Amino acid sequence: MLQLPQPPKPTVIYPDSDGRAMADNTKQFRWIVVIQQNLEWWFAADPNVFVAGDLLWYPVEGNNKIRMAPDVMVVLGRPKGDRGSYRQWEEDNLPPQVVFEILSPGNTRAEMNHKLLFYDRFGVEEYYLYDPDQHELSGWLRREEFLDVIDPIDNWVSPRLQIRFEMGASDLHIFRPDGQPFLTYVEIARQVEQERQRAEQERQRAEQERQRAEQAEAKAKRLADRLRQMGIDADQV
Repeated sequence: MLQLPQPPKPTVIYPDSDGRAMADNTKQFRWIVVIQQNLEWWFAADPNVFVAGDLLWYPVEGNNKIRMAPDVMVVLGRPKGDRGSYRQWEEDNLPPQVVFEILSPGNTRAEMNHKLLFYDRFGVEEYYLYDPDQHELSGWLRREEFLDVIDPIDNWVSPRLQIRFEMGASDLHIFRPDGQPFLTYVEIARQVEQERQRAEQERQRAEQERQRAEQAEAKAKRLADRLRQMGIDADQV
């Protein structure tokens, strides 16, 4: 029987953008950057931890309609590097293990429910949702094949990232495994400048001590010279 050639499969294009803004306001943007950059900083020495912000994730090859762009996502076991999108079948089929969403006034309940179902369906292990306006943190952890609510969330430690969430009086505090808090770029720059100033003060103090020691030595030498001129042995004084 004559076999007819199969028509080639159509090429599927996976856009690198969904046309939506990364954030709706400065507060949401600041939180996205703080979480993404601090996680990037903490895992900087590990070449196989990929951290991204607002990157489209395609979990199913051949279907460019199934996609999501978490505000922040972490993939343990994938190399660092630039990507236009995260195509899971090209990444050893590893889904992001941890995702973060920062709520804004423009997010609807239906939208957030859809995101939760998406993350549950496609293998996310930990999902954290923070509302900076209402100061509310929610979390879900994969237990028995589905994402279950984390309760209580205050002082919760992420099993995958080992970071700790602490609900302050009016703000969320996140701590690295070494106990250091997540900081904004401005706070980091301020700390660097304070360290630079302290180092400069220490250098100036050391220089002053050196100068005082040199002056004391020169004074002692002048005194010894004067005593010798008077016929006195300075070592016998």
